[in-house]
Amino acid sequence: MIGTWIALRKAGLLGINERNLRLVNDLNPRRLMRLVNDKTETKRLAIEANIPTPELYGLIRNPLDMRNLDKLLDKPDGCVIKPANGSQGNGIQVILGPMRGGWRRSNGQRALFEDLKFHVNNVLSGMYSLSGQPDVAMIEYRVKFDEVFDPISFGGVPDIRIIVLRGIPFVAMVRLPTAESDGKANLHKGGVGVGLDLVNGRTLHGMQNGKTTEIHPDTANPLSNLSVPHWDAMLLMAAKAYEVTGLGYLGADIVLDKEKGPLLLELNARPGLAIQIANRLGIRPLVNATLTANTDGLDAEGRVALAKKLFREYAPGLATA
Repeated sequence: MIGTWIALRKAGLLGINERNLRLVNDLNPRRLMRLVNDKTETKRLAIEANIPTPELYGLIRNPLDMRNLDKLLDKPDGCVIKPANGSQGNGIQVILGPMRGGWRRSNGQRALFEDLKFHVNNVLSGMYSLSGQPDVAMIEYRVKFDEVFDPISFGGVPDIRIIVLRGIPFVAMVRLPTAESDGKANLHKGGVGVGLDLVNGRTLHGMQNGKTTEIHPDTANPLSNLSVPHWDAMLLMAAKAYEVTGLGYLGADIVLDKEKGPLLLELNARPGLAIQIANRLGIRPLVNATLTANTDGLDAEGRVALAKKLFREYAPGLATA
């Protein structure tokens, strides 16, 4: 046991307890957590800061609002139903569009109005909320994902997770949906995480269910050497997320729409550490350097430039020169 711990320390692996003590507890005041736990609040802040985000069609706050549900769902390109205080993708329903008196779900099945109404009622009851308290259902724009991810994705919308420390984006990965994850880009459901070169957004190594992989399990295509478009714009969005929330440690989840470009999907005040496996990089040295870096006078663009400098120095085997 002690030998394993020593080996992990030498590899620079950051553990969950250290993350909680040094990053979450020290850098994220509890009074600010609501800004990211409530997705309606996150969206409001993003809009005010001119950070692109999927359009919000409307909110269902109570049973009385349910009379507006059919109008909110009446979108030829579909929509997304999600709990405002949900987590890990739970409670999200993706509607692709109308289908024979109902709507087509992302899994191809038909949903009748009563089915979707039942689901929204479950959202309102707090079935999917972090605290189990009554929640709000959001109806928003359905992202049409960029074809760049077609070779390494299956049945859903990939997203890019960028972790930000003191306003400095310092490590990132793309999360890919799979058949096992039911088309959702969630690692705990069987999605694939692929590390990204922070300098230019090039894909590196992959992982699924805690194990490394070099190919997507459904398409069998290699995961490495794919360049993510609009990479600098995504880093800038992540850096600005620090300014609008005040949280010193956060994960910015960004999707790439083929028409609208990068869109901020949500923010997370407790981003996990599987990103280390995806990058095959123990991030403690990078964390230490980022915590002590001088950011005086730096705006979001300056912090992005600093991020690339630190990544080149502390992840030399991954960074592009």
